[in-house]
Amino acid sequence: MDDEFITIARIAKVQGRRGEVAADLHTDFPERFEERRRLFALTSSGRRELHVEEHWAHKGRIVLKFAGVDSISDAEPLVGAELQVPRNERVDLGSDGTYQSDLLGCAVVADGREIGRVTDVQFGTGEAPLLVVDSAGREVLLPFATEYIQRMDLPAKRIEMSLPEGMLELDAPLTEEEKRQQREQS
Repeated sequence: MDDEFITIARIAKVQGRRGEVAADLHTDFPERFEERRRLFALTSSGRRELHVEEHWAHKGRIVLKFAGVDSISDAEPLVGAELQVPRNERVDLGSDGTYQSDLLGCAVVADGREIGRVTDVQFGTGEAPLLVVDSAGREVLLPFATEYIQRMDLPAKRIEMSLPEGMLELDAPLTEEEKRQQREQS
């Protein structure tokens, strides 16, 4: 089952003549490559177990050398593959931490009504990440901030929030009356 694995990197290119590959990291714990020797490569043809022989950082990426991948032609089929680990091998974040992948698909409920489901999480837009919520085909952005979260039940894929009045209307499409008023002001 695909949700039993977590993507921690994606292979971007072949990096050397001995079958090395360069990968973009999708983890906040790159130091785990020191101890992690077993990874799974997810390609269009399926998932394959790989064993890390060597690794090192290079130009913002991680370079990996896998056992049995000893030439450029051995490495080329891995380009584009997601490097994954079993979900149960993730780093424990403690009670205050949440994995982004655990938020995806969660129903967001505010004031007793379901707003929609989380489709993405955006970072770098402010102090709190933003939950991207599909609300009946409309994208709603909600701050994933402690002060708005009442309860999270990640196994049940449910986030209950208390949102400030008017927050859901911030990105709402204009009503016909608002469109008419804008035309008159132009």
